[in-house]
Amino acid sequence: MFARTKRLTLRPGWPEDAPALARAIGHESVVAKLARAPWPYALGDAEAFLAQPRGPHDPHFMIETMEAGTPRLVGGIGIRAADAGHELGYWLAPDAWGRGYATEAGEAVVAMARHALGLRRLDAFHFVDNPASGHVLAKLGFRPTGRVEARASRGRRGEAPAVMFELDLDDDRCAPMPLAA
Repeated sequence: MFARTKRLTLRPGWPEDAPALARAIGHESVVAKLARAPWPYALGDAEAFLAQPRGPHDPHFMIETMEAGTPRLVGGIGIRAADAGHELGYWLAPDAWGRGYATEAGEAVVAMARHALGLRRLDAFHFVDNPASGHVLAKLGFRPTGRVEARASRGRRGEAPAVMFELDLDDDRCAPMPLAA
């Protein structure tokens, strides 16, 4: 699967993306906000990630922007099968933060989950020390469940508290939450 938005291309990762992926994600400030990425993140980690098989209900995308005139990998986004269903996850390189890319990519992937994949629900979480991710989830229509759970983080080499979110994809009335000022 591929997707185009106003500013982004979402596409599968290819083996030749490994150097760009390692550069984009290879910041402690990024990896510390993720569950499965190790720190330090090396070229071999990128190669192993890109070599993982993907099922039809387990799409993962590289996020590219063309704003500088040439394609540039700025992040990743995907849906993975989780214990209770499917979970949305995403990350952006630090120089891409604050530009709305996560929301723009998230809108495309949530639409795919709802229409192309026929999923009925998505779960997501953010670590407590990453409230910006909670704002993105709210813009995408996710609702906090009221639960905070300990979640593993390979980059932190342990667990950290995470705020749990859910999105009912069957609810046509599902609209983004208003953000507090």
